Amino acid sequence: MSGNTRRQPTDRGDIPSGTRQAASFAGDTPGTGATAAAHKAGRPTRRFWSARRIPAAIVALLSVTGVGLLLYDVVSVRADQPGMSWRRRLAEELATRPLDDIWMTVGAAVAMVLGLWLFLLAVMPGLRRLLPMRQPTGILRTGEVRAGLDRHAAALLLRDRAVQVSGVQSARVDVGRRKVKARAQAHFRDLNEVRADLDAALSKAVANLGLAQQPRLDVRVRRPKKG
Repeated sequence: MSGNTRRQPTDRGDIPSGTRQAASFAGDTPGTGATAAAHKAGRPTRRFWSARRIPAAIVALLSVTGVGLLLYDVVSVRADQPGMSWRRRLAEELATRPLDDIWMTVGAAVAMVLGLWLFLLAVMPGLRRLLPMRQPTGILRTGEVRAGLDRHAAALLLRDRAVQVSGVQSARVDVGRRKVKARAQAHFRDLNEVRADLDAALSKAVANLGLAQQPRLDVRVRRPKKG
């Protein structure tokens, strides 16, 4: 997710900064200091798990359909009625086709891909747009309360903080689970000074988000293109 803003262009240049771990600052204002203190006192939380209702509904529907057809065929055969033609044809094809047949290979590949997809859905949390926030300690009845921050909202907040830095003309911020990428254009002041101020401002803002896992910060500042 990302946030964008823009002003007027001038000349060009590019200065990257190394990635660094975001940390709390001791000289916060009273409001931000309280947030940083709550962050330090918090305990790690797990990621949010997606309910995955659509994949579950699809698998359930296919399973019910397949089991229903097989049950109907078994009942028909037990009642001295001919079995379904597609089932007899499928049994014959599986019994006569060699393993190196192209359709056997394609069918096995499709089954493997579907199985891998279902396995990944079962073991991965999902809901990548939500960043889990740290739970505070020392407060009664907060053990079962969980909070999450939308990545797009975090990107907008950090972008707004970035454009407040003196010299920054426009900024783009991408927020991931492990890394925050900030790309800014500076139309005046020295690029090194702008980058240092932007790095400090965003580090403070990221620390005050109260995330359970603090992402690394990667800041790059350059001059806008002419024309």
